[in-house]
This record gives sequence, structure tokens and C-alpha cells, in this order.
Amino acid sequence: MPAFDLIIRGGTVVDGTGEDRFTGDVAVKDGLIAAVGEISGDAAEEFDASGLLVTPGFVDIHTHYDGQATWDQEMAPSSWHGVTTVVMGNCGVGFAPAKPDKHEWLIGLMEGVEDIPGTALAEGMSWDWETFPEYLDALEKLPRTVDVGTHVPHGSVRAYVLGDRERPGAVPTDEDIRKMSAIVEEGVRAGALGFSTSRTVLHRDVDGEVVPGTTATKEELIEIGRAMGRAGHGVFEMASDMKRDWDEFGWMGALSRETGLPCTYAALQSIAKEMPLDEQITSMRAENDNGANIVAQIALRGNGIVMAWRGTVHPFRLKPSWKRIEDLPWEEQEAKLFDPEFKARLLAEQHDFSEVNQDIIGLIMVVCGGWNMQFEMDPDFNYEPTAEESILERAKAAGVSGDEYAYDLLCRDDGKGFIYLPILNYADGNLDFLHDLQHADDTVNSLSDGGAHCGTICDAASPTFMLQHWVRDRSRGTISLENAIKRQCSDTARLYGLEDRGILAPGYLADINIIDMKRLKLGKPWLAFDLPAGGKRLLQKADGYVATIKNGVVTFREGEWTGETPGGLIRGPQRAELAEAAE
Repeated sequence: MPAFDLIIRGGTVVDGTGEDRFTGDVAVKDGLIAAVGEISGDAAEEFDASGLLVTPGFVDIHTHYDGQATWDQEMAPSSWHGVTTVVMGNCGVGFAPAKPDKHEWLIGLMEGVEDIPGTALAEGMSWDWETFPEYLDALEKLPRTVDVGTHVPHGSVRAYVLGDRERPGAVPTDEDIRKMSAIVEEGVRAGALGFSTSRTVLHRDVDGEVVPGTTATKEELIEIGRAMGRAGHGVFEMASDMKRDWDEFGWMGALSRETGLPCTYAALQSIAKEMPLDEQITSMRAENDNGANIVAQIALRGNGIVMAWRGTVHPFRLKPSWKRIEDLPWEEQEAKLFDPEFKARLLAEQHDFSEVNQDIIGLIMVVCGGWNMQFEMDPDFNYEPTAEESILERAKAAGVSGDEYAYDLLCRDDGKGFIYLPILNYADGNLDFLHDLQHADDTVNSLSDGGAHCGTICDAASPTFMLQHWVRDRSRGTISLENAIKRQCSDTARLYGLEDRGILAPGYLADINIIDMKRLKLGKPWLAFDLPAGGKRLLQKADGYVATIKNGVVTFREGEWTGETPGGLIRGPQRAELAEAAE
């Protein structure tokens, strides 16, 4: 019998600890890393990794695969980008607990907040659960290419307890809060990795109502946090507008100190946040200096939208002429869009803002004509574009209006042209402000929203962007490869108590990427209609992933799924086997 199941030989090993890379071998046995270094002996399969990177599998802690994980084994697009572990149930939205009469409401909540087609969720989910532990049992039935862990989501908990009383501004009674806390404690004891909520006006259900957690009091949130403390583990995750009078950092700090558990939040340059990002970080660090454990989740590029005629958003969506054709089949829309008379009429019209939510009117106005902040997605598009690359400047150079340039751009490639609009994290027209944050111990690389915003983004490709842009190509200053891998592997894993992964060392899970950095490149996004009920989603692949390995099994070769599904459900904190044996 071979000594090992798999040996990866002669690769440049970046082990996830932040230590210097080295040339060596990695051996795998029974789903675990068996040895790292110079390895003799044979294996059932060997990879020649000469000239290639060997890294841990990526751990993505901010995704929304809550519905997709119940039916989809491939778990794309995250699995296409070296991700071997995802944490979902973020931002207070999810599907458990769920009483039968709330299924449609929960789908509407997820569709509104995360732009996941409600028809796809309705057809794809079996709903063979009601309680949160039953949902975990349902997730456990389906093997996948990745491991999945999840939060208990505030929206589902509130709907379960308050029922028809759940409305914007609803104030739960003390008994309601007791019941919610009990549900969260039960969920965490059953294996949830934490609890999540959302307190931002940007998050609304399909009917335009703010999500349940938006108006929750700090007393409600603290009592729920204490429930996790009683269970003994869990992360409190939150999206928030960071209004100063809400004192978010004050109560998060108090909760963290009392329970010993981490709190984490989405740290962004945002039009909705009252506190600028610098003030958020300063306030967080003041609490941490006083014994708290608050961690900022940062995105590595502008949080924006990719616009196309067939997406959910484009710059001409509020034009009357578009309104008249928006429900037609694509073939009929396409014929109209390429009709010169239709084009002239649409470009001459004013936008109709009469049905736009007033809280986001400024954003919509930017979408509908802020050409200085919208960019043409070329084949070699750089997600840190300059002002000179904007549609405004390219239109000037072409001698046409921004409207006409954008219209023609969207019509390219048989109507498959794309425009990129960075809404958040791009106030300065560059990403310089993220450089120092990527070297801080109180921040983690996050906010990919994998599986969400199906018609507007594909930030599930964030790990690839990190390596391609921040490590290799960025002209304004790169970060080290060792730091990047540590942040996307061991740092994210440890925040959620997943101490059995994210490092290439004996006893850790054999979750591994083999990457050709010279070939690594994000592909052009495309719109697929492959969700249940023909639901659409933006997808993006990448060249350069030679192989991805999960639990010692090769799941992807050169970006193609092998059909193997060694991943499963994570229940609670995890530890590496050799560390346990040593104790």
C-alpha cells in the first residue's frame, strides 16, 4: 500500500501562518495533512507542483448560500475560486427557524436584501425543517465540494417569535426577547457558528420594507448575544449604518467583554453609514483597547454593481421606453435595443424617479448618469480603475455623450456589454485606504457575498482578485503573498473557531489549492440562467487554479469540477486532530 493518499511535490508552499514561503512537499493521508517538507515515500497520486503555489483552501466567512446549499453540490461560484469553506447566514437573513406560513415572507426578505431570485428559492428549497437544528440536519444530508457553516439569522428568529407582529419598528416584549434568545442558544448548541443581524436602511425586503433587525434595541441584541455566551461559542455578525446615537461599538464592546465572544461588522466606506470608515476603526480600537474583541470585515475592492441589459440594474432602467419593454423576452428586447429609432427616443427621455425609494434616491441618480464613476468592463478590466478610464472621459474622447457611449457599450457583444459601478469603498477613486487595513490584526478579508446579488455582482471571486490584483498586479502598492494567504485562510478560520483548517501543517484538514500565479486571471463575467426555475445569476471564473483539494480529495482540476463532494456541514468550533492529541 502507498504510504500516502496524495503527495504534492516541489511546490512553493505558503502555509497560511504568514511565515516565509518555501519549496517543499505536502503529503495527505485520510483527509488530513500528514507531512510538510521534504517527503520520501510514495502515494496513490502525485502532483508535480514545480513553479506553482501550494496554499491552504480559502475560508470565506461572508456568504449567502443559505438556500443554494440545500440543493447545489458544486457551490459555485465560490468553489471556482479556491474556496473550500463558506460561512453563510450573514446579515440577519436566512431560512431557519421557519414556520410554514412564513416561507414566502422569508424568501421575500432574502430576495430583497441579497438579490437572489425568489422563484429559484421557492423551487429549489424543500423546506423539510422548521427549527434551526432541523435546518442543520437538512444541510447535513447533502455532500458538497466545500464545507458550510452558518449563523442563526435575526430576521428568521424575529419572524418565528413575533409572527404577524413583525413590522418595521416592532418592539418585542421581554417574553419575546426571552424566546428569541432561547432559539439562538438552541441553534448555537446545535452547531451554528454564531448569530447575525442587519441594521442598515440599504437592506430591504422585496416590498421595500427595512429588515427586522434595523430597529432592534441594544437590549434585544445584547440578550441574544448573552444566549451565545451561555452556549459557549459563536460570533455576533452585523451590518449597520453606524449611527452615532446607536452607540454600536459601545454595546458590542460591552457584550464582547461580558461573554468573551467576538463581534464582527461590515466596515465600509458607505453612503448609508453615518460614521466614516476611519471613525469606525478608531471607535472599534478604543473598545478593543479596553478588553473587547471586535473585528472589522473589509472588502478588497469597491463594493459595486455590474450592469447589463439583462441584469437587474442598468443606467437606463428608469427611462419610460425601457419600462415599456422590460418584461418582454430578451429576443424582443434585443430587437428594440438595436433599433436606431428606439435608441434615439430612449436617450432623449428623462428618468422617472417617481417610484424610487427616497432613502436611496442619490444612489439611483448616480446609476442613471454619474458617468464619472462608471467604467467600461474591458477584457482585461482592472477593478481599481482611474478617472481617465471612466465612461465620462471615454465618451469625451469619442465625441459623444455619456448616455450614448454607455448605451452602445451595453449593446456590444450581442447585448452582453458590462458597466462597473463601485458604490461603496471607492470614495477616493482608488483602494489605497485598504492597504494598511490588510496588515491589521483587528480586520479580516471578507464581504464577498458569495451566492448573493445574483444580477448585479460576482464578488465571490474576491480570493482570486486578492492574488491577482493586490499581490501581483497592483501598480499603487501590493501586499505580500504570505500576508494575503494568511488573511484568507487562517485569519478567517480562527475568527469562527475553525482551528482545524487554514494552515498547511500535520493534523490540519487537507484543504489545498495549487495555483499558477503566472496564469491567474479573472475571466469576463457572464449572465447564466442555471438556478432553479431558470433563475439568473452573474458568474465569473478564473484561469490559473491547477487544482483544489478538499479533505484530501481533488474537487477541481484546471477550474473544472471533478464531481467529487467531500465537503459537508460544520457544527460548532473545530480543532486540528494533532493539537487535540497533544493535549
